[in-house]
Amino acid sequence: MSETQVLQPSPPDDTLEERVIVDHSRRRWWALGVIALAQLMVVLDATIVTIALPFAQVDLQISDANRQWAMTAYTLIFGGLLLLGGRLADYLGRRRMLLIGLIGFAASSAVAGLAWNSVSFFGGRALQGAFAAILAPAALSLITVTFIEQKERARAFAVYAAVSGGGAAIGLIAGGALTEYVSWRMTLLVNTPIAAIAAVGAIALVTHDRPSVRRRGYDIPGAITATIGLISLVYGFTRAAEVGWSSASTVSLFVLAAALLVAFVYIEARSANPLLPLRIPGDLNRGGAFLLSLIIPIPMFAVFMFLSYYLQNTLGYTPLGAGVAFLPFPAAIIVAAGISSSLLPRVGPRIPTIAGSALGVAGLLYLAQLDSDSTWLGTVLPSQVLIAGGMGFIFVAMQSVALHRIEERDAGVASALLNTGQQIGGSVGLALLSTIVAQVFARHPGSAMTVDPATGHPVPVDATAFKAASIYSYDVAFYWGAGFFVLALLVALSMIRLRASDMGDETQNAVHVAA
Repeated sequence: MSETQVLQPSPPDDTLEERVIVDHSRRRWWALGVIALAQLMVVLDATIVTIALPFAQVDLQISDANRQWAMTAYTLIFGGLLLLGGRLADYLGRRRMLLIGLIGFAASSAVAGLAWNSVSFFGGRALQGAFAAILAPAALSLITVTFIEQKERARAFAVYAAVSGGGAAIGLIAGGALTEYVSWRMTLLVNTPIAAIAAVGAIALVTHDRPSVRRRGYDIPGAITATIGLISLVYGFTRAAEVGWSSASTVSLFVLAAALLVAFVYIEARSANPLLPLRIPGDLNRGGAFLLSLIIPIPMFAVFMFLSYYLQNTLGYTPLGAGVAFLPFPAAIIVAAGISSSLLPRVGPRIPTIAGSALGVAGLLYLAQLDSDSTWLGTVLPSQVLIAGGMGFIFVAMQSVALHRIEERDAGVASALLNTGQQIGGSVGLALLSTIVAQVFARHPGSAMTVDPATGHPVPVDATAFKAASIYSYDVAFYWGAGFFVLALLVALSMIRLRASDMGDETQNAVHVAA
């Protein structure tokens, strides 16, 4: 065999370039897995503690008056710091802030999980909220600047939407399983190794990016007014659920929030280096997407909260059984998000958003027909599939529109605004629908209580009527949830105007992250 036959020519440059492109593409998808894992932790943590809280309350001797801080400490700080966290990602680099968020979330989860009293527990939860406010916008903005081609971005958003929408239901399942079979502490401690794995994955797979905004000074007045204003708003809704909408503390918090947020808009309109450039929510389509991010969590919380009560109190499910009964919810979101991502490049975001809103209306109206004779298979399952399917359609389209043609320098704060809308919407849902359910239940004749002479504890006058009163109050909440989906439908019809041709390849509008 001659030497010329043994030696092979070097591959041409174009072949080598193709291999580099393929390797870079594979790395992007592995990086998406890391980003999705980080987002899953943030979403899980909002619900995974719910089932564990009664056990933590006993172990740490937390009073009934203070137990709500297990949730409030997390949501307050998370919602209040999101805009600031998003802007820091633009200033300091998204990968860097993702790593800081992951490491901080791992450490704060360990503090909360190993808490020795109520103060350390609530402090750990507050720190989790702070690092989640850094983590969430960094994760979403990384998707925006990493996936530029239209079809790839739609698929990436489908993964993110599936995690965001289904994570809360998965949290209920995981919380029930860990609490029932291991310990309530594991609902928090499980975050530490997961966050550590995600941090290692981020170092290896997520492309290093440079800060996209040249720092010419920080918008300190904007940061202060936005943070305190959002904390006041979230806490106002929390207080409304506890002490009523007309109480002095609730009204004061809302007034303070309104004043500070109006001041924030005034500051941003005049700032040379604003925390939130008003051009971001000022676009009609993006404004509609941000409104949807505010509206959609309200009916979602109605489903999770009151359906959980129905499954456990009416049907007698265990905590783990109730969590498993929610499994079709994340499954339907994953399927619908995949369908929506394939439709988006062909039909644009308007049709999936309208279809998703209509499915949500139908699902909640059907769920509102619950009564004492209803079953999981006959009523709960089909309702879950319709509602979750609708959310899967909406989430993908909503995220695509909200971040459509966002410049790289604004990707972090735009992602934070989307997360802020979802956080505020969740707070509204918890407060508003809890108040409605309590008032409807109190006015129902079946809610009458008496005192058991043997134990001295209050008991229903008529157990059957009491159960009927509870279910009726849940049904009213589901009707309200359907109403919010109708509102989402109106927003989609009037504000989401982008066509498929408008959602084309955005390479010319984005900057590739340096390899």
